[in-house]
Amino acid sequence: MDVFEVINTTRAMRRLKPDPVPDELVWKVLDAAIRAPSGGNRQPWNFIVVPDEAAKKKIAEWYLEAWNASYGPARDAMAANPDSARMFGSADHLANHLAEVPVLIIAAIRGGDTGTSPAGSYVYPAVQNLMLAARALGLGTTLTTLHRAHESDVKELLGIPENVQTLALIPLGWPKGKFGMGVRRPVEEVTYWEKWGETQTR
Repeated sequence: MDVFEVINTTRAMRRLKPDPVPDELVWKVLDAAIRAPSGGNRQPWNFIVVPDEAAKKKIAEWYLEAWNASYGPARDAMAANPDSARMFGSADHLANHLAEVPVLIIAAIRGGDTGTSPAGSYVYPAVQNLMLAARALGLGTTLTTLHRAHESDVKELLGIPENVQTLALIPLGWPKGKFGMGVRRPVEEVTYWEKWGETQTR
């Protein structure tokens, strides 16, 4: 696929089929992830691939608990708002069906760095590479962080050392829906030239 087509049609795909994803494709997206740049070429990331049904079920229980705590009180209002209903519906679907996703990938950072440190930020270009590679292969992904409400439980479950932090959870699977361009504000609305507030037409 053309790189700009991949970029333009990569969107959060939260409705995923339970169909297996071959290991060779998992390795392919992970290999794309580690090609991301990092300051000083530190490459502080690690990735934990979770295909095990029991482990996914446990993570899904914690994820759903965090989802309900964070968004449950606003459920009716979000669902009733036409602007947010579709997105909320897909996120709610993922929260209630995470255990059915064939593969969960957790992006982590080692060495005691935090997600707000410069080193922590290096993980996210790697995650974006992973998501773009998945799109090119026809696989759906989304970037989630709600598992962090139970990070200590997730770390214990997966044997993750104390000095490693999990920064993102990426469900990976074959999408039920279709890829396409997401709704975005025009670039002209979010870009200034020379100084804040000064715009330029194309």
